[in-house]
Amino acid sequence: MTEKLPTVSARLTVLRASTPARVFLPSAGAAVATKANLAFQLAHAEARDAVEDRLDAEALAEGLAARGLRVLQLDSCAQNRRVYLMRPDLGRRLTESARTRLLPFAGDCDLVFVIADGLSARAVAAHAGPLLDAALPALDAEKWRIGPVVIVSQGRVAIGDEVGELLGARLVAVLIGERPGLSAPDSLGLYLTFAPHVGRTDAERNCLSNIRREGMSYAEAAARLTYLASEAQRRKTSGVELKDESAFAVSPALPRAERGDPASQA
Repeated sequence: MTEKLPTVSARLTVLRASTPARVFLPSAGAAVATKANLAFQLAHAEARDAVEDRLDAEALAEGLAARGLRVLQLDSCAQNRRVYLMRPDLGRRLTESARTRLLPFAGDCDLVFVIADGLSARAVAAHAGPLLDAALPALDAEKWRIGPVVIVSQGRVAIGDEVGELLGARLVAVLIGERPGLSAPDSLGLYLTFAPHVGRTDAERNCLSNIRREGMSYAEAAARLTYLASEAQRRKTSGVELKDESAFAVSPALPRAERGDPASQA
């Protein structure tokens, strides 16, 4: 008996269910169908809005302080959003007043978290708090000395190097809004750097990307962070010289429920 093969439509349905990418969009004549075209325009508008959004640093700081965390609010040298987008270099450095405010908190700490709005303030507002909720208990259990949480408005990844250096931290973890895509306007990134100091390059960082409900879960990101931070301390390095060999990296095909994905528990 000849086995009946799935139709093209059935195979496309399976493919579309596995990715948010736009696959074989329906057409109307030579053009994309109106519904698909409007959905694309909406996604593009959401991505543009995410870049222009402003982070409510006060509300974020209050939420973190309510968790019992020490929080500092600082500014980069980018005075406004337009300058931030046109002068990436200014988003990588603290103002003189910010440096002065930071120095009294310098001490002997293993890890400091820096939260920067990056290119998606909505990602930071939505995911920074829950990610810290997942990560801090694991770090506390291993007796990590955590410095104050530093929120930097108009900040880029490299600003964590200056913050970590001024605080005397052995590691810095920067939580930052990633560049919005047409399927992910609220993706959070985490960049981990050993022995932070001004002048570090991206090759010297480890990155966890796409932290959000539809991507990497808070539980998985926290587990990966704990592993990488521990290995960075042990090996005295980070970036291309430090590979993610955690259980999540070795077994990427774990079911979402086993990975602690919140989307599987909704």
